Amino acid sequence: MPQTDDAPWEYCLHIPNDPRAVPICRRTLRLILTMHGLIRLVDTAELLATELVSNAVRHTKGPAALRVRCADGVLRIGAWDADPEPPEPPGELAELLGAEEGRGLALVRASADLWGWQPLARNGHRGKYVWCDLAAA
Repeated sequence: MPQTDDAPWEYCLHIPNDPRAVPICRRTLRLILTMHGLIRLVDTAELLATELVSNAVRHTKGPAALRVRCADGVLRIGAWDADPEPPEPPGELAELLGAEEGRGLALVRASADLWGWQPLARNGHRGKYVWCDLAAA
């Protein structure tokens, strides 16, 4: 049964540095959003989470995490990784359509209402948190 109140909620899924973790994150996100009555956001949210988690797993060597939070009518999807270096600035999506790589953050920027990153340490690991927001209300 979907949750009907507007209370904020948050989930965090810690994952190993393993490409097989990406579909696990995507399926977990689908379940979370369905349980909270946000099925209309699932397709876009899955795309965004896939890009963020894929980047965390592909471009770093340490642990990673998917964080999903909904508060004040905003769904925030983020990926933490153990690399403190900022992400490469996204190019223009139209220029990257034929590229084999480098479209991830451009796709996030084009599909999300807002996106960003910040340094964030977890469990003694310096790292960063790359996030994006979708209007949930």
